[in-house]
Amino acid sequence: MYQDVLLHIGGQWRAATGSRTIAIVNPATEEVIGKLAHAATEDLDEALDHAAKGFAVWRAMSAYERSKLLRKAADILRSRAETIARILTMEQGKPLAEARAEVAGSADVIEWFAEEGRRAYGRVIPARHPGIYQLSLREPVGVVAGFTPWNFPMSQAVRKISAALAAGCAFILKGPEETPASCAELVRAYADAGIPPGVVQLVFGVPAEISEYLIPHPVVKKISFTGSTVVGKHLAALAGAHMKRATMELGGHAPALVFNDADLDAAVNVLAANKFRNAGQVCIAPTRFLVQEGVYEPFLEKFIAKAEALKLGDGLADGTTMGPLANPRRVAAMEAFVADAVSKGASLRTGGSRAGNKGYFFQPTVLADIPAEARVLHEEPFGPLALVLPFATFEDAIAESNRLPYGLAAYAFTRSNATATALGAAIESGMIGINHHGLALTETPFGGIKDSGYGSEGGAEGLEPYMVTKFVSQASS
Repeated sequence: MYQDVLLHIGGQWRAATGSRTIAIVNPATEEVIGKLAHAATEDLDEALDHAAKGFAVWRAMSAYERSKLLRKAADILRSRAETIARILTMEQGKPLAEARAEVAGSADVIEWFAEEGRRAYGRVIPARHPGIYQLSLREPVGVVAGFTPWNFPMSQAVRKISAALAAGCAFILKGPEETPASCAELVRAYADAGIPPGVVQLVFGVPAEISEYLIPHPVVKKISFTGSTVVGKHLAALAGAHMKRATMELGGHAPALVFNDADLDAAVNVLAANKFRNAGQVCIAPTRFLVQEGVYEPFLEKFIAKAEALKLGDGLADGTTMGPLANPRRVAAMEAFVADAVSKGASLRTGGSRAGNKGYFFQPTVLADIPAEARVLHEEPFGPLALVLPFATFEDAIAESNRLPYGLAAYAFTRSNATATALGAAIESGMIGINHHGLALTETPFGGIKDSGYGSEGGAEGLEPYMVTKFVSQASS
């Protein structure tokens, strides 16, 4: 099923110039399952040239016609969902059920933006004098360069590409080298729907080399990046040096507040599911579980039971509920976080070590009573580590929630409407889910504040970064 992955440039699938390749590894087995074309500078130049030509064609099409092609791409993706989900699980590791959900959600995103693009309205501004028309027009920004990560290789790319295309832009995607085939299947759906050559292109290679070549290039007018805060700050600075628009969806360290009056079972069920989804490799996953003292031990007991009930294994195997981490670097990072926390006095309540000797598996882990100086309370864990801390008052919980420079997602559980309303106002985060998950839906904005980035993807807000405003004031002759 798994095939070597090629570049997509100018409407053609082809090998890289010089035939350089990168190995693709299944994280559940550590076996090489394919090869990936590694773009050379000549390939990037060709992609840029085709993107400029593709943009000229695509922007000239009506929003109505662009919408029809996007809807067709969504239908194609749905028709191939099972095959693509299996490819996604093989290269990324997540359980097949999660992969299916990612493919289905990606089709929904394409369809959503197909409709939003038809409703990108301008406006008429009343003039001060007769015979004058004042028009505020919205136009596509131009060619966009997008950079997406390996944890959600389809859903991270589809929000960027679909919004850009709906606005009338062309898109060059630098896809994830560790999970390239599912991303390539997304691009194939756009191409097979009849979207003109050059409008959507796909390249792979050394991330730093590609970003530092594409971002300053005069053909590229905007960038969109999802990844770590460290890399995001570098790319944002590079974009700023060249006056390029940028959308940044960066790291997080989400607090999850559980108050004494919360529905404890609901809190545990929702938070455990979202903590260990994709083996914790989720930017909006809850990480710091702040539990009020009256329910601290009962919450821990229930949450530990949920963690220990998970079944680790190959995502394609029946019954698997948590797959491997993406690569050996993530395993080493988890081991280091746990060792540091325990050495400083944290209580390891379950898990804490690598599972098995084949594949990049790490046990679902719960750490309690973690000292303030532990690294994991300051650095994004991005893995299956749940950090549980007690708090006494509302003010204590808010102080801890807002302590870090991150501000991507936050969660809270309480039966008090007054507390819920106060939380929505007090927590410094781009997204907050209260008494349920509720984030990352197709029709809702997605994005963070502070060091977690800026700009929104998803929802009506997702179209805005790919459009510019032009004001036309016209007097009758």
